[in-house]
Amino acid sequence: MTKLTQKRCSWCEQADDYRRYHDEQWGRPVTDPVELFAKLCLDGQQAGLSWLTILRKQAGYEAAFYGLDPEKIVEMPDNEREKLYSNPAIIRSKAKIDAIFVNAQAYMTMRNQGLNFSRWLWQFIGGKPQINSYRTLNEVPTESEASRAMAKALKQQGFKFVGPTICYAFMQAVGMMNDHLVDCHCYQPVCEQMRQFTPLDT
Repeated sequence: MTKLTQKRCSWCEQADDYRRYHDEQWGRPVTDPVELFAKLCLDGQQAGLSWLTILRKQAGYEAAFYGLDPEKIVEMPDNEREKLYSNPAIIRSKAKIDAIFVNAQAYMTMRNQGLNFSRWLWQFIGGKPQINSYRTLNEVPTESEASRAMAKALKQQGFKFVGPTICYAFMQAVGMMNDHLVDCHCYQPVCEQMRQFTPLDT
């Protein structure tokens, strides 16, 4: 059986790059703080758009924002920042572009306070991935008690574009729960990866 004929979650079947993202990244646990920050910012850029739109601009964001490294973002010169508003490689929304700078500053403030961003985020799911067993897309929620708590806490820390729906999509993407459908070819491999996950001290 080839990859193209393997059963997948249907949301990714419209394009090859979407399928690759689904197969190789979506739902795989991420614990690196900077990688989590980058993914959270990209999910925020999705607001009102499809994830495929952002996925196809991910390289543009990484080039424009120094690999989405918060420490480098907060030090970006004003003249470079101004050019971002007309950069066709990213979504040219002033509010969304400004949110990345706001979020980078919030991240740095937390780090300077001694908070580990990865442990802080994973606390909302108890420090380890949750394995779900959804059979249809209609069963998969768009937000949860955990995503609502995360959104509220992120906003209190000063983050922008981090509502409960965005936070739930983020949690799915970084493997805080396995929301691959049970008949998806990724479901069992992700389950196994999650079973081997070392719980984070939250």
